Amino acid sequence: MTVRQRLKHKVAFGDAGEQSLIAASRSHGNLAEHAPIVIILLGLLEYAGANSILIASVAGAFCFGRVMHVVGLHQDSVPGKAPFTRQLGVILTWLTILVLVVLVVLGLM
Repeated sequence: MTVRQRLKHKVAFGDAGEQSLIAASRSHGNLAEHAPIVIILLGLLEYAGANSILIASVAGAFCFGRVMHVVGLHQDSVPGKAPFTRQLGVILTWLTILVLVVLVVLGLM
């Protein structure tokens, strides 16, 4: 998505103030901020022998949250208030991280 926006607006570096490029860059950056910790926590749970259905369910919730976040980034919104889909994406992302941390801590005790 980011590359497509860069090509569309002919912007090699930065964002040139293009809102669609800013949104694409932020969605990419936001995923890069959250995905590594989720992958590490999922790996720890799998290594500890956690139930595979539980692992898949939490991973699925994370993926759904990330999709909702991206959808929300590309929707029109009122200044100062994120669209519902983006809010849902953020909440699901944070909840999955919280659930994973609790499961890893409890599993390691």
